[in-house]
Amino acid sequence: MSVFPDDLLYSREHMWVRVDGNITTVGITDYGQEKLGEILSIKLPKADSSVEQDEPFAVIESSKTVDELISPVSGDIISVNEDLSDDVGIINSDPYDTGWMIAVAIKDLSMLDNLLDSYEYGDYVDEEEEAV
Repeated sequence: MSVFPDDLLYSREHMWVRVDGNITTVGITDYGQEKLGEILSIKLPKADSSVEQDEPFAVIESSKTVDELISPVSGDIISVNEDLSDDVGIINSDPYDTGWMIAVAIKDLSMLDNLLDSYEYGDYVDEEEEAV
């Protein structure tokens, strides 16, 4: 079983959210990037655009697949991790820190109630692993 940072919230689509007031930083979980394999490229939205909870916000290409990433929050994108265009591999090597993807200003903090804490996410990953 993986251990997931306690200071983050998680979606069932294997995205993490770090909350700081009404600003959320979003990335893919360690488990999510492991399932994808080596990340080859990512197409992120532009800053000054918006995302909707449970809607695709990026396209990620890995050694195994091309997949859409599903946003865990709704709001306005205030910044995008430009470092990923130079070194997409940091998503694999450091998914919870330098591998972040977007920062979103959210209007409604109650949407965070739909997300899982680290224990709930760990249980969800265990259930998903058992189902395979």
